[in-house]
Amino acid sequence: MSGSGGTPLVSVLTPVYNGGEFLEQCIESVLAQTFSDYEYIIVNNCSTDNTLDIARRYESKDHRIRVHNNSDFLGVMENHNLALSLMSNATKYCKIVCADDFIFPHCLEQMVNFADAHPSVGMVGCYMVAGKKVMNAGLEYERSVVSGRDICRETLLGGPHVFGAPTSLLYVSGLIRKSTAFYPNSNPHADTSACYKWLRDCDFGFVHQVLSYARIHPDSQTSRSIKFGTIIRAQISDLTQYGSHYLTPEELNRRTDDLMNWYYSWLVRRIYEHRDDKEFWDIQKAGLRDMGFTFSRARLYKTAALRTIQEMGSPGAALRKLMGLKKGSQKIEARYYD
Repeated sequence: MSGSGGTPLVSVLTPVYNGGEFLEQCIESVLAQTFSDYEYIIVNNCSTDNTLDIARRYESKDHRIRVHNNSDFLGVMENHNLALSLMSNATKYCKIVCADDFIFPHCLEQMVNFADAHPSVGMVGCYMVAGKKVMNAGLEYERSVVSGRDICRETLLGGPHVFGAPTSLLYVSGLIRKSTAFYPNSNPHADTSACYKWLRDCDFGFVHQVLSYARIHPDSQTSRSIKFGTIIRAQISDLTQYGSHYLTPEELNRRTDDLMNWYYSWLVRRIYEHRDDKEFWDIQKAGLRDMGFTFSRARLYKTAALRTIQEMGSPGAALRKLMGLKKGSQKIEARYYD
């Protein structure tokens, strides 16, 4: 099976910055695919390690690999959008494989076959292993094709969370070619925003197999996002921007209040470790301001007081939490989505 005029059917893309530690395994996972009708574009974002050397070495060995070396450093999602713009014009599908991650040998074959069999689908997801957990669970096995509007609505209301990360998704290239910015904002989690933006008029497919792997380490974007609350604020931002397309006004107001309560509860748990960290609090204030909200010290203190009252009934648990904050206040833990 090939694209028109001999064009590869799939564009596989790896946007990367300083990914030398894991890039070889990522590339090898693509080369080990049982499906071979693809082009593979590696976009080096001005790395200062051996990323470019690794990419060039593989480029010299396999004609399907093409390396693009950025002349200027780009933001994470800007680099992803650049990678998407480099796809061959007639490819039918797009598969991003993040440089920290890898895909299992049948990934492309299974996802492409599924997309070919279900032309109403604009995106296809799959299960992803992250550490000891299997992520993206929540759809019943019988639900392999669902309305994009329905799954966006369910996700905005709290789950299931099946969109996953770019490495666990296959995109129909036609969706990507509708805009110069498929990922609609600069937030590192704009891949989820893209699901809300583009699934309004197509279906979402899901292959109920483990086909992708996300590496957990302290320097990963996800670990840092959890540390500094980027993921929570991204959820609030997506709800603010896309909620009106999928929810009733009453549902949107209620869900916004729920997420803001969750966010302030999260902030309360970070008071000790960031009590003197001006940058941390400036990030929180700026993030809320960008979404049209104002940081409220009164709400923070009220949430802290309520939490204190709740934990008075279990002083041992409260002490263990406090000791955990002391121990981990100066480091970023390797974590994936909770």
